[in-house]
Amino acid sequence: MKISKEAILRAVRSQRGEPLPFRELMQLFGVDKGRRARFKDFIDGLVDSGELVRLKGNLLTAAAGASDVIAGRLVTHRDGYGFVTPEEGGEDIFIPARFLRDNLHGDRVEVRITAVKKEGRREGRIVRTLERAVKKVVGRYEEGRGFGRVIADNQRITRDIIIPSAATGGARSGQTVVAAVTSYPLEGRPAEGKVAEVLGWPDDPAVEALTVIRKYDLPDRFPADVAAAARNVPAAVGPADLAGRTDLRGLRIVTIDGETARDFDDAVAVQREEGGRIRLWVSIADVAHYVHEGAPVDVEALKRGTSVYFPDRCIPMLPEELSNGICSLNPDVDRLTMTAEILFDKGGAVVRSDFYPSVIHSAARLTYTAVAAELAGDNAASPVEPELAVDLRLMEELALRLMARRRERGSIDFDLPEPEIVLDMQGATLAIVRSERTIAHRLIEEFMLAANEAVARFIDERHLPFLYRVHEHPDTAKLQDFAEFVKTLGHELRLEEGKVEPGEFQRLLASVEGKPEERLVNQLLLRCMKQARYAAENLGHFGLASASYTHFTSPIRRYPDLVVHRLLKSRLARDVKPAGGFKPPSVAPVPDRAALQKMAAESSFS
Repeated sequence: MKISKEAILRAVRSQRGEPLPFRELMQLFGVDKGRRARFKDFIDGLVDSGELVRLKGNLLTAAAGASDVIAGRLVTHRDGYGFVTPEEGGEDIFIPARFLRDNLHGDRVEVRITAVKKEGRREGRIVRTLERAVKKVVGRYEEGRGFGRVIADNQRITRDIIIPSAATGGARSGQTVVAAVTSYPLEGRPAEGKVAEVLGWPDDPAVEALTVIRKYDLPDRFPADVAAAARNVPAAVGPADLAGRTDLRGLRIVTIDGETARDFDDAVAVQREEGGRIRLWVSIADVAHYVHEGAPVDVEALKRGTSVYFPDRCIPMLPEELSNGICSLNPDVDRLTMTAEILFDKGGAVVRSDFYPSVIHSAARLTYTAVAAELAGDNAASPVEPELAVDLRLMEELALRLMARRRERGSIDFDLPEPEIVLDMQGATLAIVRSERTIAHRLIEEFMLAANEAVARFIDERHLPFLYRVHEHPDTAKLQDFAEFVKTLGHELRLEEGKVEPGEFQRLLASVEGKPEERLVNQLLLRCMKQARYAAENLGHFGLASASYTHFTSPIRRYPDLVVHRLLKSRLARDVKPAGGFKPPSVAPVPDRAALQKMAAESSFS
């Protein structure tokens, strides 16, 4: 039989979906051992082009049709290979380095599966580039003969950007620059660009911060229409704003944040009740009252996705009139909020939860340092009023209940040191010290976790479109490798059919606590975990051992939280029955799951 691409594809397709062993394909075409190598090269070419798929055991099958092309985002590795994360969800697809010559990190692409390796790992090749992600590259400029090049700071951008001699922008060799990409790599031709901005010498502290801002394309200025819209927002709560709100201004409610915090989007209060029960109020800035969907401020917030914090500055998601002004829960002023009111029993289980628009008047702006000192009995270092001190001790009691309950269900608590950067007056780094994590931090963490979980559970039980924060089970192969490693250290990670429950992770972490290998095991275990992301479907949160979880508590600094507020308010408004002449405000249409999934993908990537 004559060997041709068409003949081989016909032969493989004639199996009607059953894979054909390579040896049988050789026999079918009369290929002897002397011609085996050339025949294999020919078949490899059809696999590389995506027309055949090689399965485990050197089995071959025909590539699927266009419906099996998978769209996703490319993540490259500094060693040259990459992975595509499917937009539809599921395991990443491995892309060998030889198939990445025409693409850069972050590109949105279509992939066709070319092989399925052991453990079910899929391998593919990029068949089409849907959207280029890299428009500008920040890196070190180097002069060459007749041209220059920019070596990207981002190690995932593995190809240099060639700069023609007429497009250097006056950059000098060794300086940090921003290069605008003018043409992308194609068929072996390198990417080209021009120097759009010279940032300066890399050892200048001001250049270091500016490099990060440009590297991640962080918008450090608000467009004129956004700034103008923010200036028009009222600076104080007016009588008309109070319609339909629960008045919590008589409640002793406080904010607890770091010393340098300037925007306060969460406030808490507690109350002891009969039978050992404790009632918790978590009130979150009602940003959605001021930032309307589709308005200039909202469009810019979606584009930014989140606030970004530096040791000496912040690039906010919202203009300062909102983030540090009317939306910030400053003390001694009225502020509009969305409240999660949760009643816990003496074991820390939720008895009841309610949600409603509210108005609060914060009694105090407390710091983690002051709260920790008060709870440690250091009265000299604690400026807390006696009534608030009583509340803080009740908060500690509730937080300890909630922590114990989370441990029981298997929630993982990584105790990795977080760095704190100490700067001098010129912005240069003086020292990097370990940031202390006290009971004050933990009680706020527990209250925010409880509120996030309660909101997610409320919406999930009603089967409504929603934006969840999900964390999927770890990859089986990574788990097995990790289990083998910790075994060499004298520890055991018990796997059942290659899977593990989060409680088993917590047991392992407890067994290494205080031992020399504790930090190493914590870090390697963290690498086994998948990244948490946003999704329009509830996939649970593995790390927290939570069936339903969302982000509700930081709408000033995270756009998904703002979306969650809108979805929650929409549901609550539909539940309101007009009474006393009051009519709930008009409610915007709830986005469908497809729109939420797109928003989730954008928020996860940013």
